[in-house]
Amino acid sequence: MSGKEICWMSAVELLDSYRSKELSPVEVTRAVLEQIEEVNPKINAIVTLTADLAMEQARAAEGAYQNGEAGPLAGVPVTIKDLIATKGIRTTFGSRLFEDYVPDEDAVLVERLKDAGVVILGKTNVPEFGLVAVTDNLIFGPALNPWDTKKTVGGSSGGAAAGVVAGFAPLAVGNDGGGSIRIPSSLCGSFGLKPHLGRIPCGPKPYHGWESMNAEGPITRTVADAALMMDVMAGPDDRDRMSLPSSGVNYLESIKGGIKGLKVAYSCDLAVSAVEPEVAEITRKAAFSLGELGCEVVEDDPGIPDMSQDLTVLVILETAAEHEHHLEEAKDKMYTLYKPFLDLMDVFNGRDMVRVGYHREDMWGIMRLFFEKYDLLLTPTTACPAFDLKEGGMLGPETINGVEQNPASWIGFTFPFNFTGQPAASIPCGFTASGLPVGLQIVGRRYDEPAVLRAAAAFEGAHPWADRHPNP
Repeated sequence: MSGKEICWMSAVELLDSYRSKELSPVEVTRAVLEQIEEVNPKINAIVTLTADLAMEQARAAEGAYQNGEAGPLAGVPVTIKDLIATKGIRTTFGSRLFEDYVPDEDAVLVERLKDAGVVILGKTNVPEFGLVAVTDNLIFGPALNPWDTKKTVGGSSGGAAAGVVAGFAPLAVGNDGGGSIRIPSSLCGSFGLKPHLGRIPCGPKPYHGWESMNAEGPITRTVADAALMMDVMAGPDDRDRMSLPSSGVNYLESIKGGIKGLKVAYSCDLAVSAVEPEVAEITRKAAFSLGELGCEVVEDDPGIPDMSQDLTVLVILETAAEHEHHLEEAKDKMYTLYKPFLDLMDVFNGRDMVRVGYHREDMWGIMRLFFEKYDLLLTPTTACPAFDLKEGGMLGPETINGVEQNPASWIGFTFPFNFTGQPAASIPCGFTASGLPVGLQIVGRRYDEPAVLRAAAAFEGAHPWADRHPNP
């Protein structure tokens, strides 16, 4: 088997090949490091490469197989988003404020992945502190889309999604405070799952922000690989006071069984101001194809309010509060387009933040009733495919289908479910005429990741996507 073939194998396939001794973790790690050496300079997905550590962990995994002590992910390559702490590995959060920061402890999920035997390849590119949905920062520069390197990967887990589809690793860790797993998965053509809020413990981390919105989760090429990661990463930890009790679910087993009899709604609205017609057409066709798998699919919209202003208030006030003790340094060092966030700190007040909570509660009331009628809600993941990067940076597309956009408009399908906490995934569901991936979002009831994963796996079985690769 060639090195290139190895780079496109799933984690499930790699684990089978290790157990049968067809491949070894060392052989696989060498192959993916060669792929990174060749392709990463073109897309800037990995910003801190840990090649020596990867080879050390690969050798340890090889020994574990020989001794019959291999963990559930032993020898499988993974990348870690640069917003997630890794002990002894530079973790910058995409910010010059943390340019030389090396954590002295791992995030909980990194501990769990290490215990499972993974091979850590390095840290992936992010926008500073993950505050926007375009991956760019003043330390490393932008990540570039493997399908068209003139275009964005989205964000904030942009480097993670780009690396997965470029053959760097079958597994990547991201996190999602407003769509940050699902958006780049849609724009890059990977599978990305935002679990329910608290399903995978967050932190520890050295700064505050997103505590009531953020979910850690997997980005992969296949649904089964994401389920494998969930089985390792999910479960409570007292270091995250919002972490949930164990679900008792085997996520890999949960993807089996099909989706016959589920009631599913498709919406191309959700208070989004505009959607590119090609995205609407591709996602609608994909959504209604679930009817062929036994679902009852109808077009229906829950009628939620536009909460883009609430997201803006939350981001600005949390950012300002976190950096008020070193405001001048932050203004000097932070990403140029963030400076208005700090300048606007006195425009909003405590009542504005309280209103965010009220609006959040109102929206949950609407969604709760909607999910009494339906098992799943399907939408486009993003209102447009990947768009051209602009010199000097950008926060989003200026227009969509001729309609002027604010920075949150184009991600209006994703962030509502950070406010409600519900599990949601993005699955690749087609390509535009110009060859750019389009994602379909699958939203589940509270705590019901199994239904989301099962629907994604059913769609993948009928319309497989993992065999199509970019050539940056």
